[in-house]
Amino acid sequence: MPGKPFTLLSSTPTERGFAARRGVLHTAHGDVQTPVFMPVGTQATVKTLEPRDLHDLRVQILLGNTYHLLLRPGNEIMALAGGLHAFMGWDGPILTDSGGFQVFSLGRLRKIRPDGVAFNSHIDGRRFLLGPRESMETQRIFGSDIAMCFDECIPYPATRDYAEKSVRTTLEWAARCKAEPHAPGQLLFGIVQGSVWRDLRETCARELAAIGFDGYAVGGVSVGEPEDVLLRGIEDGAFALPEDAPRYLMGVGDPIQLVEGVARGIDMFDCVMPTRHARNGSAFTRRGSVPIKAGRFARDLSPVEEGCDCYCCRHFTKAYVRHLLHCGEILGERLLTLHNIHFFMRFLEEMRAALDEGSFPAFRARAWRDLRGVDAPAP
Repeated sequence: MPGKPFTLLSSTPTERGFAARRGVLHTAHGDVQTPVFMPVGTQATVKTLEPRDLHDLRVQILLGNTYHLLLRPGNEIMALAGGLHAFMGWDGPILTDSGGFQVFSLGRLRKIRPDGVAFNSHIDGRRFLLGPRESMETQRIFGSDIAMCFDECIPYPATRDYAEKSVRTTLEWAARCKAEPHAPGQLLFGIVQGSVWRDLRETCARELAAIGFDGYAVGGVSVGEPEDVLLRGIEDGAFALPEDAPRYLMGVGDPIQLVEGVARGIDMFDCVMPTRHARNGSAFTRRGSVPIKAGRFARDLSPVEEGCDCYCCRHFTKAYVRHLLHCGEILGERLLTLHNIHFFMRFLEEMRAALDEGSFPAFRARAWRDLRGVDAPAP
């Protein structure tokens, strides 16, 4: 792994002073070509898939969840297993989130304190404290390639006063996270908060950059806000970040929002959408999401997506996958998950190729027409 964790290969100017970027993220478990989408392995598994499936799908990096893995199986078992890579049998890079978003989502079960968040387990009611020290200790035991600073995820909507206090807390916790011990070779990313206020996000980004991290994430988006507010949040969060560090947009997975994130200088994404949609019976395709579970596909003997070369589409039909889903057979969810992860991996591969070829504006325009049926909005 080189001295710097990120190599910027090229940038393509886009709207509002941003540039769509091609780069390489260097981690202890290998290089990652960016922009990249990270499938989510909340419980140390991408639901229904094995590590060899992920390799076959050309997945580069996974996301694990500190909150859920701290509750089950816990740090003691993870340490005995030799860390998260060994525990789940995955030899590629892993990013672990800090647990901040999950704690935020607990609502009345949590209480924010200066040293972190006290909360009751959603599983058995046990009382926990998760703060900068605990989050970093857990991520160190996990041995993830990238650890995230513990932050306070701001809800939408939020008052200006709450957002200001929350940003200050996030910055204080980020400084504490940096001071904590890390696993060998482990990178640490700071997280930009600020809700809908540009000046707060820019201030947060600049102060995080002054502390100095290996990469930076734009957080507090995809928390129920409209798409135009989400995109402004990306712009406001990314604009003040260092150009030579990777930029990660947390929890965003709609394909068009991936394109628009890249257009605004984002390098990394994660989301549960590919696996969650599969469990709900929907497939991502070049023409948008298709509800394979719907009755109109009961006699449809065509593949889930014409022209797709994933395992599901090469061997099975919509009618068969629908039949499995309606019978409650796990194979139906597995086949749709294989298809959906394949879709996301190829979509990002094609986006990287467009950036390499200098044709990203054409790729963006085509994606809007194919996926939304409209022309791409003007800058």
